[in-house]
Amino acid sequence: MLAHLRNTEIYFDIDGMGLVPDGPRMREKPAAFVIHGGPGGEHSDLKAGFGPLADLLQLVYFDHRGQGRSARGDVRLYNLDENVEDMEALRRHLGLGPIVSMGTSYGGMVSMAHAARYPQSVSHLVLMVTAAHAGFNARARQIVAERGTPEQVAVCSDLWAGKLDTADKMRHYYAVMGPMYALKYDAAAAEQGRARGIVSPEAMAQAFAPGGFLQTFDLRPELSSITAPTLILAGQQDWICPPEFSEEIHRLIPGSQLQVLANSSHSLRVDAPEAMRTAIRAFATDAASRG
Repeated sequence: MLAHLRNTEIYFDIDGMGLVPDGPRMREKPAAFVIHGGPGGEHSDLKAGFGPLADLLQLVYFDHRGQGRSARGDVRLYNLDENVEDMEALRRHLGLGPIVSMGTSYGGMVSMAHAARYPQSVSHLVLMVTAAHAGFNARARQIVAERGTPEQVAVCSDLWAGKLDTADKMRHYYAVMGPMYALKYDAAAAEQGRARGIVSPEAMAQAFAPGGFLQTFDLRPELSSITAPTLILAGQQDWICPPEFSEEIHRLIPGSQLQVLANSSHSLRVDAPEAMRTAIRAFATDAASRG
């Protein structure tokens, strides 16, 4: 489905009914936005991991502008601020009240900024394997140098040099880096996922290349504006958004909860799917009871 909003078209998909029969009444499930990472990725690889939560939440997936099945346009608008405004515009387009906002990796950055800038639009916030400022880049470089193979070091150098400028190069990057993104990396399953997915080199370059917006952003001054109850999930072995960045977010968002999953890297939905969903389910049950 396409939502025509602002100056673009945003693709979205919905998993689960909003109103469900419950004895003598109809029960309304909270709407939850599931926000994908990247930049340069799309929503489809999240569905297997988050789909089981559709019994509790009405899940709304969408692709950021210029990515996945959303419209292409001016690449200068492929940035965090525009993604935040698109997200809020989609919430209004769908006629939703405060949402449960669940962002993973770059999606966590978008979700975090949205909750800070539109606190009345978010009832509950879940931030997964993410960071609040550009310092994660230097730390990730260090970790790759320490843990990575020569080929992994090389493809990461291409990432930060802006050289992953074709879909084939992006897919090669994810194939090489897969074992660092997930401790339980399954090459065959990952290859199927890459074949299904749509990658967007322009969006990745706008973020990671020299001068890219993820090289300079800093959300830390905004985090005290977040009023929604917040759950932060981190992977103990995460190489690109290591847990120290989740610990920092936890310190800066008043009243937030932090869980670090010991046997996981960046991809919680591959390494620790049940632990991830259990934590979200317990947290979101409060949203459902309020709903």
